[in-house]
Amino acid sequence: MTESVVVLGSGYAGAGAIQRLESELGDRVDLTWVSDQPYHLVLHEVHRCIRDPTIKEHVTIPIEEIKGPSTTFVRGRVEAVDVDNRTVALDDGDPIEYDYLLVAIGSQTAFFRIDGLEAHAHTLKSLDDALAIHDAVESAAESASTADPARVVVGGAGQTGVQVAGEVTAYREEHSAPIDVVLVEGLESILPGERPGFQSAIRKRLDQRSVDVRTGSFVSKVDDERVHFDDGRDLEYDVLVWTGGITGQRAMQDVRVAKDHKSNRLKASTTFQTDDDRVFAIGDAALVEQPGDDPAPPNAEAAWQAADVAAENIARSIRGQPLAEWQYENKGTVVSVGDEAVATDVMFSPIETFDGFTAELLKKGIAARWIADVSSVSRALAAWPNM
Repeated sequence: MTESVVVLGSGYAGAGAIQRLESELGDRVDLTWVSDQPYHLVLHEVHRCIRDPTIKEHVTIPIEEIKGPSTTFVRGRVEAVDVDNRTVALDDGDPIEYDYLLVAIGSQTAFFRIDGLEAHAHTLKSLDDALAIHDAVESAAESASTADPARVVVGGAGQTGVQVAGEVTAYREEHSAPIDVVLVEGLESILPGERPGFQSAIRKRLDQRSVDVRTGSFVSKVDDERVHFDDGRDLEYDVLVWTGGITGQRAMQDVRVAKDHKSNRLKASTTFQTDDDRVFAIGDAALVEQPGDDPAPPNAEAAWQAADVAAENIARSIRGQPLAEWQYENKGTVVSVGDEAVATDVMFSPIETFDGFTAELLKKGIAARWIADVSSVSRALAAWPNM
């Protein structure tokens, strides 16, 4: 009997795993790929669409360019997974049966039960999110004036929040738009947990672009006009973007495998296997064990690295072979602020933190390499000027 393998999600982990599964197993299994969108999104560059929506053609890669002809693609949103009956329920259509399942559906934005936040804030987890932020910024700017500029507040000063603030300032510069940008962070510094030199270099570029950075006070509630903080202050806004954390998808809430109940992400070993030996989990959807106390980070780099090993382990499981263990390798971090970039901890670099043309080239190169790997060199070359 032919085994059926189902992959949920078309992010970095899902796209990479599909290609490795095709390479490992060919047409010896029934391989099904499920996603709510008919494309793979280069998520770490989608913030570019806040400034220029036409960049969407360069950060979306059609599924048909990625998968082989023997893989079945099903478009739909995952509603639930029944591990007892080995089925996946979608928002439309019949359940999909599986023998082996790879959960790679990513995460959603965490709102931490802050009153009014989800109702009033934009997020950045999809192409539609980026385009909605663009439209909101454009509309707010059109209604503002130099004497009374629109205020865009970005909540959360991690990598995503910094890049959102950078793109809004780039939009302001290109359109001479009357916009003030405020970046807020509950902890004492931007990019919490990063090296001080990296934090300082990014802060310098935000200051140069007149981004008002406010740290050390957490958001307590949000209404349709103001963000309220736990120190009693409040801040009026015209557009609010929230990038303050992630949690597992709602579809995973009732899945009967071990989860971290605080984050609703599936617990996976270093082999990506959960406590159900037919269910593997990867990327933001999972907390993947690593040596030491901390799980693998929920970033694109980790998903890229993990995809091959997770797919190989599903093939090994089908063959009855021992599973391979995976360990995340940090190859460095690059964050853009508009068209500029700062890099840190880059593998083989003698300099801990650097900026300028080299960092900008590296940022472009990371995106282009991924696009070339998952699609084609010609698509990567077309995207290069826009990254």
